[in-house]
Amino acid sequence: MRSVPTPTFSDLALAAYCPRKLYYRRREPDRSPPPDVEPVRDLAFRYPDLLDPGGRDRLAGAPIDVTPTQYRANLGRARARLDAWEQLAHPPARDVYLEGRTSRGVAHKVLDSPLAPSIVSPGRPPPEGVWRPQVVRAVAAAKALSWERETPVERAFVEYAAHGVIREVRLTTRRKAAYRLALRTARSIDGPPPRLHDEAKCGACEYRAECGVRTRTLRSLLG
Repeated sequence: MRSVPTPTFSDLALAAYCPRKLYYRRREPDRSPPPDVEPVRDLAFRYPDLLDPGGRDRLAGAPIDVTPTQYRANLGRARARLDAWEQLAHPPARDVYLEGRTSRGVAHKVLDSPLAPSIVSPGRPPPEGVWRPQVVRAVAAAKALSWERETPVERAFVEYAAHGVIREVRLTTRRKAAYRLALRTARSIDGPPPRLHDEAKCGACEYRAECGVRTRTLRSLLG
């Protein structure tokens, strides 16, 4: 019987996004994030400075995807809305490696009152809520944290650092089910899964040539 390694949080997020992409990613010798990710994630540890009166100047040239004014407005709304704001702005622990019963990985922040992990994403947020792969990643971090601390964890956070947007992820029955599905998918991959043929996902995928999926050109879309 083949040994199945404990999947990482990023494995599970990819399994929820595209199992075939996870298959190709696992074959990479270096799976570290691209170099442009770390400067974006660093913004999540500078919220107080970015909100103070000089914050607009500090955002000039920063790797943000909205205007400095919009960025500060987004952070201001998060500060007003989230009861965990102080811990998110001044996290008790950062870049914590968690080894759970079913998955492992890094929580970029760990809050302690109440206990909760936070995942910092370099991407853009959806209009509402959290993208499904990031929901799975957040649930994975929460479950691993709960396993390590032997304490129930009922929520997590996803921070879209390039936008100054922070979203809470409650561990609902539906979200736990999405995590379990991603876990089964990640564990079962033993060869290339079927292609998705999803224009939005495949068109921007770095593995599309190796995958062999065909995406339509603008000319074909217009007839």
